[in-house]
Amino acid sequence: MNAEAFPTPPEIYQQFVERYPKLEKAWEELSEAGREGPLDAKTVRLIKLGIAIGAMREGAVRANVRKAIALGISQEEIEQVIALAAATLGMSATVAVFSWVQSELSKNA
Repeated sequence: MNAEAFPTPPEIYQQFVERYPKLEKAWEELSEAGREGPLDAKTVRLIKLGIAIGAMREGAVRANVRKAIALGISQEEIEQVIALAAATLGMSATVAVFSWVQSELSKNA
């Protein structure tokens, strides 16, 4: 999936990259390099979501959910990633992640 097909980033992100365009360019190059390899776009997105969940990065979780939806990844598939992380995260963190994901999913319902 190319960047043009992704949903529009939040306004604060757009403000940040307008202020720091070199950081945006570096970030895009790093992201592109990481996508090189045999994994398909859906698998890559689900792995990136899992990493964001494990790191408890709310913004990254939300962004990966939006991008997953744009790729046609189902709610059930997204929620399975949360369920897989539950034993590692613990109940409180898992419920927090679940709330972030549900918030993004409800925007696309």
